[in-house]
Amino acid sequence: MHIKRIAYIGLGWVSLVAGVIGIFLPLLPTTPFVLLSAWCFSRSSTRFHSWLTQHRFFGPIVRDWQSGNGIPKKTRNRAIVLMWLSMGISMMMIARPWATFMLIIIGTMTSIMLLRLPIKKP
Repeated sequence: MHIKRIAYIGLGWVSLVAGVIGIFLPLLPTTPFVLLSAWCFSRSSTRFHSWLTQHRFFGPIVRDWQSGNGIPKKTRNRAIVLMWLSMGISMMMIARPWATFMLIIIGTMTSIMLLRLPIKKP
């Protein structure tokens, strides 16, 4: 097994786990992590990629993205709102200028990325 293939498989699984955590923790967006997993698996393991595209919950996200349909607008907007709400709560709880600054940078970059994703037509 090549090192590159092992790295892609490892990154794919770490990304998928982060996506699953993101289901329960609004600070982490699920969709980008699932899409990163699909990308990694497509370059390393046809078995894992097939499993992910056929998965009951994650499959539609990956299939819509790969077909060029994008993500539903409602899903994108919900992800942005929940992310900023959770980051706002985190900023108030932590109350450190450097942490607030970092959360604003991360939130802004993630929001830009989400807003640039293609929207699935109804």
